[in-house]
Amino acid sequence: MEQIPPQVQHQLVQLQQLQQQAESIVAQRMQMELQLKEVERALKEVEQLAEDAEVYKSVGSLLVRSEKSRVESELKEKKETLELRLNTLKKQEEKVKAKLTEMQTKIQNALRSRAQPQGG
Repeated sequence: MEQIPPQVQHQLVQLQQLQQQAESIVAQRMQMELQLKEVERALKEVEQLAEDAEVYKSVGSLLVRSEKSRVESELKEKKETLELRLNTLKKQEEKVKAKLTEMQTKIQNALRSRAQPQGG
């Protein structure tokens, strides 16, 4: 079989880069989803507490006493931020997957056209 043309070799390199980018985005998305679940669990617990309950939050390696309303507000804000980041990552993931599919199709078509006998 003939060598792969430089253009297709370049496309293969781009395909590998897109695959790595997709893997990175998926890993980030999964991490965000875990953080979001953790925040949602914490928020649920805090919401169930009495208004005068003692609440502690983690600050570095310390636990610091705080007001329930303040902790609740911080958790809601963090949840909102994580949801926004998660939506952004999902959109990026969709775009990269679409590019991957497009690139794979281009490479397959280029290789097929080279493999077909020339002339008739």
